[in-house]
Amino acid sequence: MNATTRTLLAAALVMGIAAGPAALAAHAAAPAPSAAAAAVVGPAGAVDPVVPTAPNAAALEKAIAGLGAGHKDATAALVRVGGTSGSWQGSSGVADIRSGRGAIEDGRFRAGSVTKTFTAAVVLQLAAEGRVDLDRPVRHYLPGTIPDAYDAVTVRQLLDHTSGIPAADGPGDSFEAQWEHRFDVTDPRDQIAEAVAKSPEFTPGTAQHYLNINYTVLGVLIEKVTGTTYEKAVGARVLKPLGLRDTSFPGRFQTRIPGPHNHGYQAVARADGSTELRDVTEWNSSDRWAAGDIISTTADLERFTVALFSGRVVPKAQLEEMFTVPGVKDFVTGKDAALTAGMSRIVLPDGTLAWGKTGGRHGYNTAIGGTRDLSRTLVYSVNSTDAKGQDMNRVALGIVMAAFAK
Repeated sequence: MNATTRTLLAAALVMGIAAGPAALAAHAAAPAPSAAAAAVVGPAGAVDPVVPTAPNAAALEKAIAGLGAGHKDATAALVRVGGTSGSWQGSSGVADIRSGRGAIEDGRFRAGSVTKTFTAAVVLQLAAEGRVDLDRPVRHYLPGTIPDAYDAVTVRQLLDHTSGIPAADGPGDSFEAQWEHRFDVTDPRDQIAEAVAKSPEFTPGTAQHYLNINYTVLGVLIEKVTGTTYEKAVGARVLKPLGLRDTSFPGRFQTRIPGPHNHGYQAVARADGSTELRDVTEWNSSDRWAAGDIISTTADLERFTVALFSGRVVPKAQLEEMFTVPGVKDFVTGKDAALTAGMSRIVLPDGTLAWGKTGGRHGYNTAIGGTRDLSRTLVYSVNSTDAKGQDMNRVALGIVMAAFAK
């Protein structure tokens, strides 16, 4: 894989994982999707699959080979490739570096910002039911939460990150700063109050800035409209109907991952120049809440992805929001926007158009997605040793390249 290919793909996929400036800047170079990337119409109007070939098992096995305590980038990986063109499942690495026992293939993990796709799905369900108007100012639903300065921000602008609401303050971006506060309990309403006390970053609807605060507000909106907790709303509307029994939300006080799971680690430099793999499995995720605290498995996320793309989670009229990129520029880079309501548009180096969502929590990188025709889907969890780093994890990149190879 040459450097140009790696840069293009990383730039497309890191959206939603707090990507670094260099990777985001490279996104502009990604080729525009061609008609052939969406579908090829054959005789009698038949539509050929976007990815017509079965998964390349050898390439996928190579992408996750050799993971463990001695690997530079990841200690474990769980992968599911599916779709109408075939399927493949595999795992590699260790469940924990002390015992060295093999990775648990059906283990649970923190899926980070993949949570946003679930949050968006519930909001779009409420829109389909006529209980939420996407073009109505969010202040209409949360009058005591959103002040006058943000009276023009609509629900749709929260969904596609074009609200202009700035981020709430936190302990800092460095790993050590976050490590020191890993057991802090955060109230989402306090985060919102802190954010909206600041001036808007831009006029709503004129730019796109990927920030968790948008989905924190949506979590509160879901609670207000449904009259129940965010967790119960998503459970009743998505998890239970789809039978996602291994998917859960930790709540404000749970720090452990329930059930079997692979430990997550962060590579930390010691004073003597050596590197320590620090166990980051236990962590309070209340500061991410409706934007990034879900716990799941690759099997559950694959089921969710297929159901979502098939129109069985969100009615098809509202589902279009998840496949619609606003015609604005990215606030940070000035490049074309790539985010939708709960997902991202991903243009692969060969022009193949895919859609999905990535997530990153310390110790865990996750992705869901696929082609819209479901000829190819991909779900992975990679126990990255620098999951919040600026560059895309090389194991994850290799998985994507192998999964979508034609």
